[in-house]
Amino acid sequence: NVLESIDVPFDDIVNVRIYLKDLADIDAVNEVYMTFFPDSAIARAVAYMPARTVISAASLPMNALVQMDVVVSHGDGTPPQEIEDRHGIVIRTNNTDLAPINPLYTQTVAFSHYNHIAAQLPIDAKSNKMVTGGTHDQARQCLENIKAIVESIDHVMDDIVKINIQVKDMADLAAIDDVYSTFFTGELPARTVVGVNDIAQGAMVQIDAVVSNGEGTPPQK
Repeated sequence: NVLESIDVPFDDIVNVRIYLKDLADIDAVNEVYMTFFPDSAIARAVAYMPARTVISAASLPMNALVQMDVVVSHGDGTPPQEIEDRHGIVIRTNNTDLAPINPLYTQTVAFSHYNHIAAQLPIDAKSNKMVTGGTHDQARQCLENIKAIVESIDHVMDDIVKINIQVKDMADLAAIDDVYSTFFTGELPARTVVGVNDIAQGAMVQIDAVVSNGEGTPPQK
């Protein structure tokens, strides 16, 4: 309803954040979710899915079980950009086999000057299994997955402008920080850390990111 009120199609969504009181409800959410994506015939033809992050929430307003927010590509821009300037501007998607692939989201979705990176669990892409060890090892795997995704679109970790970390035990933050800084060589990106009740598949940490896309997504030739 909100998107239709601003004349933006549903498939212009590039990133979805889902907040759930009970992660056991994710299958019910996914069942409905897939009836909304892909929305248009063009999106269905390429199996387009936005980037996505699922977060366990301790509580939600009005005792809701689920809450969602989204980031939308706004091709017509904000005035004084002319509406006709949106023609040919594209949303670019990419998956790499070097990070876990999931049919419910795309690993990276670019529009304009940002790439939205889907939340990464500490899953090894080769085995498709959770890595063994503690939070330090799990954080490393999450960041390795993000690094593989970022490099697959010809960027580097220092192009990241925002990191979001969800951790089950805030006491583990020092272990995460120990490995975190080794993935960057310049100034560290902006960061938000949230303690959560639960993370999918029993993980101890989950990380998502936004990458600067300085070259932009120019009009399609």
